[in-house]
Amino acid sequence: MLTGGCHCGAIRYEISGDPLNHALCHCVDCRRSSGAPMTGWTMMRDDQLSITGELSTYASSEDARRHFCIQCGTGLFYSNDAMLPGMVDVKTGTLDEPDDLPAECHIQTAERVSWMAEAHHLPQFERFPPQTETAS
Repeated sequence: MLTGGCHCGAIRYEISGDPLNHALCHCVDCRRSSGAPMTGWTMMRDDQLSITGELSTYASSEDARRHFCIQCGTGLFYSNDAMLPGMVDVKTGTLDEPDDLPAECHIQTAERVSWMAEAHHLPQFERFPPQTETAS
């Protein structure tokens, strides 16, 4: 069973059974709603997701609904009954143990920010880059 929740802890969820997939989405809607260059989503049937806490819902398009914590604003779920009836996507960054569900693919790359294609080549630091002194 996978578990997760929002930043403040007001929303908790459990996923029973195996999700259908785990994709990294690069679409403009996901970028803007998350404030990140891509968003990880895992899809499952509605009946596999159990939620505790008070959610708020935003209609991001005619059929799409984005669900988030009313307290801290963490985006958690996506649903679209017209396109994906009976299904729900969960943001995988909100999982308690995201390493338990590795990403399987990138989607919506036609809308990907160009520099994301090579982002894995950037310098990496375990915490922060070293500080450099500036001349005064």
